[in-house]
Amino acid sequence: MVSQEQRRKQLAREKFLRQQQRREAARRRRRMRNAVIAGAVALVVAGGAVSYAAGAFDDGGSTNDDAAAKPTPSKPADPCRKAAPGKIKPLGFKKEPALTVDKSASYTMKLATTCGDIGIDMATAKAPHTVNSFNFLVNKGYLDHTACHRLTAGNVNVLQCGDPKGTGEGDPGYTIPDENLKDKRLRGGVYPAGTVAMANKYKPDTKKGRDTGGSQFFLVYQDSKLPADYTPFGTVSDSGMKVLKKIAAAGESSGQGDGAPNATVVIDKATVRKS
Repeated sequence: MVSQEQRRKQLAREKFLRQQQRREAARRRRRMRNAVIAGAVALVVAGGAVSYAAGAFDDGGSTNDDAAAKPTPSKPADPCRKAAPGKIKPLGFKKEPALTVDKSASYTMKLATTCGDIGIDMATAKAPHTVNSFNFLVNKGYLDHTACHRLTAGNVNVLQCGDPKGTGEGDPGYTIPDENLKDKRLRGGVYPAGTVAMANKYKPDTKKGRDTGGSQFFLVYQDSKLPADYTPFGTVSDSGMKVLKKIAAAGESSGQGDGAPNATVVIDKATVRKS
């Protein structure tokens, strides 16, 4: 027969074991929660690298609760063909090329992409350094076989291209000055549909990062709310807008309005012509 003292010790041991089990379960829950938080932070950091114009393309119209409530959309069929054979040239340059474009002439850039041709009329007189840089890079084959790595939707509706790395961090090794920021088309804090402008690293909160354009640029497929901080240097042709709309209709990979385009957008060949 178990004595009262033995029974008391048995109950104490059982209580101790239950406490230990609860502590271990709590530790497991904390480890799992910390792992989830660490993963989320890593995702935010990786996502930050995608944005060359840091913070400028954020859409303030949605919250985390809104995002959680939205079902993840199914990925639509890719409307574009496979990329042409070829490899990206590993090019880098120490300084901005000498200004050789004719400021009084018209220049057009054609992006022959997997989704169709996008023609761009460039504003040489208003943005000579930018046009000159693209004339130089394109003739070196810098944009050939590069992917357009970013699509945004919401307040800002753009397709971003021009990064051979495809990460949002690539550049040609030099920077060019901001130009044409007082263009009349930018009134009211809106970049109208059809505008082609430079991405950069300017941060309006600190007013640092001016004149940091490189090779990355964005094509506006729908009016976008953006401050006049990004050099507008071109206008997309009517046929090019149809291509942009097709790319935009396929959506982007995150489902949150800012990610890699679902369409396989690769610039097979870029050309610049003087007319």
